[in-house]
Amino acid sequence: MLQRVTNENSDIRRGSVGVPRGAGWLRRLLAFTGPGAMVSVGYMDPGNWATSLEGGSRFGYSLLCVILLSNLMAVLLQALCARLGIATDRDLAQSCREHCSRPVNLTLWALCELAIIACDLAEVIGTAVALKLLFGIPIAWGAVITILDTLLLLALIHKGFRWLEAFVITLLVTIFCCFVVELALATPSIGGIVGGFFVPDAEIVTNPAMLYIAIGIIGATVMPHNLYLHSALVQTRDYPRTVEGRREAIRFATWDSTLALSLALFVNAGILILAAAVFHGAGQEVAEIEDAYQLLAPLLGVGAAATLFGVALLASGINSTVTATLAGQVVMEGFLRLRLAPWLRRLITRGIAVLPVLYVIAVYGEQGVGRLLILSQVVLSMQLPFAVIPLVLFVSRRESMGEFAIKTSTKVLAWAIALLIVALNLKLLLDTFVLL
Repeated sequence: MLQRVTNENSDIRRGSVGVPRGAGWLRRLLAFTGPGAMVSVGYMDPGNWATSLEGGSRFGYSLLCVILLSNLMAVLLQALCARLGIATDRDLAQSCREHCSRPVNLTLWALCELAIIACDLAEVIGTAVALKLLFGIPIAWGAVITILDTLLLLALIHKGFRWLEAFVITLLVTIFCCFVVELALATPSIGGIVGGFFVPDAEIVTNPAMLYIAIGIIGATVMPHNLYLHSALVQTRDYPRTVEGRREAIRFATWDSTLALSLALFVNAGILILAAAVFHGAGQEVAEIEDAYQLLAPLLGVGAAATLFGVALLASGINSTVTATLAGQVVMEGFLRLRLAPWLRRLITRGIAVLPVLYVIAVYGEQGVGRLLILSQVVLSMQLPFAVIPLVLFVSRRESMGEFAIKTSTKVLAWAIALLIVALNLKLLLDTFVLL
């Protein structure tokens, strides 16, 4: 069950997905489509729902520009991950093992494992809340039920990697369709949406409450384990390992992740727009996912609105299960060259995530779950710099990247984003502990 591996990332096999030679642009793009969808899951997980719901209900459309900014930052970071994996045949975890001392390597691994558990915690809470909203199952039992997703994951892994990607994409489309209907029912202000996206409000900086939520949106957007995962997933494509082959692979992988993150942008913006149109206009402030579900049907006058919201939340929680497990395997194999059986890895991670949920419910009741969800996002924020900074360092190294090392202009932009994320996450961390 536990073994030292010689072939890196044995569950994500290099070159296992064929790429048609000499085919048209669209067919080749479709062959590269999949890894972007897998990582985009982390950009619309239940942790993002909480910040977007509160931001929209309290401040209307004003924070849409923050969602747009955070998405653009994510597009660049994920493109750098794809570049690193394709140019070096090493994912981010393997690069850390290769270039960092053993103490640093072990520290980075431990921090990343903590981030994966924190992310899994948000998925447990999101799925458990969705099961309660849709089927009336108590959150404690819903958390326990989430352990059974191990069976689903094993079935998908057994069928092959393309089945995993197809499953994730299907759930992403489900989430997308749910919010298309929700927004059509909410009839939001087009002028408010355009202004929120492209006309930043100075109050975002001057109003401490708005600034706090804005930082939360950015802090919850870029998931640390996604950076490790994406740099591994892009290597599953069977592109020619030549300079020209790698250049084309980088181009298509960048298109793939950019298109997938555009879908994530729609979902995150859709949550905020829905909250702004339905709750802000009615003077209702919403900080809990359950409150949003209970209020949607009465305010929209359509019972199906709340059901669609719950279905989208359930799809979001289940979807994140697949990517979190794969990321855990990539991280363990990359940093330590150790491999756990997928079912055992899943049971351990999910078990560790379920225990805090059961404890909080036992001590504070179901009302305490919302605070635990926020805490999981703070833990992710603490780990994020330890993934972003190595990524920018590695893609800047001409010794390992060769001609694929990023240009000076890209390097400046990447460091600016890295420093901004670090600064905002530190402020989020400090403000959160002050509020606790």
